[in-house]
Amino acid sequence: MTGPRRLSYAGGVTATPPPSDRTRVRREAHRGHYDRATVDAILDGALLCHLAFVHDGWPYAVPTLHARVGDVVYVHGSTGSRMLRTLTAGAPACLTVTILDGMVLARSAFNSSINYRSAMLLGTLTAVPEQDRPAALEALTEKLVPGRWAETRPPDRRELAKTTILRMPIAEASAKVRTGPPSDGDGPDAALPHWAGVVPLRTSWGEPVPDTVGVPLPPSVRRLTDAG
Repeated sequence: MTGPRRLSYAGGVTATPPPSDRTRVRREAHRGHYDRATVDAILDGALLCHLAFVHDGWPYAVPTLHARVGDVVYVHGSTGSRMLRTLTAGAPACLTVTILDGMVLARSAFNSSINYRSAMLLGTLTAVPEQDRPAALEALTEKLVPGRWAETRPPDRRELAKTTILRMPIAEASAKVRTGPPSDGDGPDAALPHWAGVVPLRTSWGEPVPDTVGVPLPPSVRRLTDAG
């Protein structure tokens, strides 16, 4: 059996074929990526996703936490959530994440841009079976702060009963990535006397602010802040 066919785009970028025409990157197609390694890395690197859906004829895009485990993405919230009720009923959804890596300042305002990594998933979400819900909540907790689950009280039956957890398969997905300098460095604007370049964006966690006096900083938070 042969592997997936490879497509070559302008600029030497290659990607596996898009899983559907709906996910094909059309604008700046050479920035499109359809391999799972790229999609998974972006999903894992972003702390927030946006879930878009239509409810009563109106489109909504709601920010929420997410966690990828294998071939699915988990989201959760209150059983009273309009978003989760709509998605549980089978409404099609679009899940997106974006990571901003830097400002790309060109010699012309028109060519200025950003460096970024983004991923988009299309599909429907289904409810996580009761026996799998604690593991899904653990995955969501560990996504935010690795090691935190073991340092906290796990949810009880009452809390689980008030929580809806959904999963979305990573079956119809694409990524789009921009890297590098401004695009006008080899054109007529290159001679203009304006500064151009990239200003990288870096984020870090600040000093933890305790809510309980006398309780030492746990290892998970220490690792998080040391890494930041």
